[in-house]
Amino acid sequence: MLNRRTLLKSAALLATTPTSLLSHAAFSQTQNSPLITKAIPSTGEKIPVIGIGTNRYGVGNNPTAMAPLKETLARFAAYGGKLIDTAPSYGSSESVIGNLVEQLDFKDQFFIATKCDRSGGQETQTQINSSTNKLKSGSLDLVSVHNMRNWQKNLPILREAKAAKKIRYLGITTSRSSQYSDMANILESESLDFIQVNYSLADREAEKRILKLAADKGVAVVANLTFGRGSLFSAVKGHEIPTWAAEFDATSWARLFLKYVVSHPAITCAIPGTTKIHHLEDNIGAAMGRLPNAEQRQQIEVFYNTLKV
Repeated sequence: MLNRRTLLKSAALLATTPTSLLSHAAFSQTQNSPLITKAIPSTGEKIPVIGIGTNRYGVGNNPTAMAPLKETLARFAAYGGKLIDTAPSYGSSESVIGNLVEQLDFKDQFFIATKCDRSGGQETQTQINSSTNKLKSGSLDLVSVHNMRNWQKNLPILREAKAAKKIRYLGITTSRSSQYSDMANILESESLDFIQVNYSLADREAEKRILKLAADKGVAVVANLTFGRGSLFSAVKGHEIPTWAAEFDATSWARLFLKYVVSHPAITCAIPGTTKIHHLEDNIGAAMGRLPNAEQRQQIEVFYNTLKV
């Protein structure tokens, strides 16, 4: 549940933004409808099941382009959102996020996840320091090896950074199922806090081995590409949401797709790319109300499969 300080700060900010006022009713709802959370297995720390992906936050110092991003992050905070995922390879995204979080004064509200992709040694250490400076954080919540690049050299550096309390969690990521075999081997041999994989109703390859293995090893899973690179919305175009979706409080296609993802027992959080308030409002609803049970997940899969015939 939101603390009063965060709620009042969010209200004050949005009240000064004519294009995106957040109604008193909406704020009341956030107080009475806390977001669904899941625990990070290695510590028990809980985070909401819907986060934000920021690969389109690299807008530089353009005030016009930054304005909707600032509003989106303020609204995310107002609802109690936490995990914001970024990377050095996302252009100026780290700097933009660092500046916006500082302006919003929500440093303690968010769980910031970034990545490293250098060749190891001093180059990786320099990149981690750069990310820390850009994100204006004394320590980073999560740093993962991006697409498992040079993981043999980078994981030991991340462990040193964790021991020195420069980062709190470490992990590896991929967005390609072709890397799952290597990821499985790493999960078997290394101690990790997090992995990040591509997982959606349209792409369930991770279920074959990765998700169960992560659960068995006590590793948190962040899901990316949760809308199947947009293919899910194309598949349901012209179709009404099934009436039975109301049984797990899915009132839009985005919520149905995201609730499907985060209802998997191994998934800790989903990070749909979110740059606009109306998308944030829709996505965050997937972290409210009920999630589909195993039978309802199968019902969703059967329905989706009929659309592909």
